[in-house]
Amino acid sequence: MVDCGLVLEGGGMKGIYTAGVLEYFMERDLYFKNCYGVSAGACHLCNYISKQKKRSYHVGLDYLNDRDYCSARSLLTTGDLFNVDMCYDTIPNKLIPYDYKTAAGYEGNAYAVVTNIRTGEAAYMPLREMHRDIIAVRASASLPLVSRNVRIGSEDYLDGGIADAIPIRRSIADGNVRNVVILTKETGYVRKQASLAMRNMIKLRYAKFPKVYELVSDRHVRYNETLRFLEGEEQAGRAFVIRPQVVNEVGRIEKDRRKLEALYQLGYHDAKKCYGQLEAFLGSAGK
Repeated sequence: MVDCGLVLEGGGMKGIYTAGVLEYFMERDLYFKNCYGVSAGACHLCNYISKQKKRSYHVGLDYLNDRDYCSARSLLTTGDLFNVDMCYDTIPNKLIPYDYKTAAGYEGNAYAVVTNIRTGEAAYMPLREMHRDIIAVRASASLPLVSRNVRIGSEDYLDGGIADAIPIRRSIADGNVRNVVILTKETGYVRKQASLAMRNMIKLRYAKFPKVYELVSDRHVRYNETLRFLEGEEQAGRAFVIRPQVVNEVGRIEKDRRKLEALYQLGYHDAKKCYGQLEAFLGSAGK
């Protein structure tokens, strides 16, 4: 295990790229002391700390045509585009069993990033006992407008990417001098402001939680500033970034298995291609 931070961006089903990168890391027995996952990144982080190779691949690709996995039917009948019972009970407990014991024994720390929709602040929830902590992963991956709010304790939460899409600063604040960051957006990507229609829908849907509208309205400013900060960390030799080099065809909600398979393989091969440089970056941290 290396004494280094691992930061995993979200991005909906574009996160299958991250799954490919982590697959190669697991093959090389490369694990990090402190890991931070946002939205889809939190989902794939679960399988990384349980050390279950190809689990993210199968969960992400095998149920694309199942109406109980991700569908308009699920959204209309449950309030969640990604069916909660299917994703957080049926799959991990019956179809593709999750290794709760190995996850609980992970030697490092893992966190799911969530957004407190009352305060507008990001929260970083520990992942350890996944029978209990899976609700934090669900909250982190609950996209606004197509998911119900997730109640944890006395607060309501949604997608961690709303408040902190790339938690590099949090990792640094936690003492991680060096960080490996996996992005799902391609090199040169610049986030644009959400459309007026989107912002109006957010304002209406979350009228009781005005911080959500504020966060969505200026998300592009904070995201692009974080990219500039990350570029500075990279140039200073404190961050190692793995990301797609070109635009891919995968949408945030993607049903084309061929496209998802290709993006997964891209992540795997990108990790393999840069692994020598990564080892040099990790340097004296060692395993």
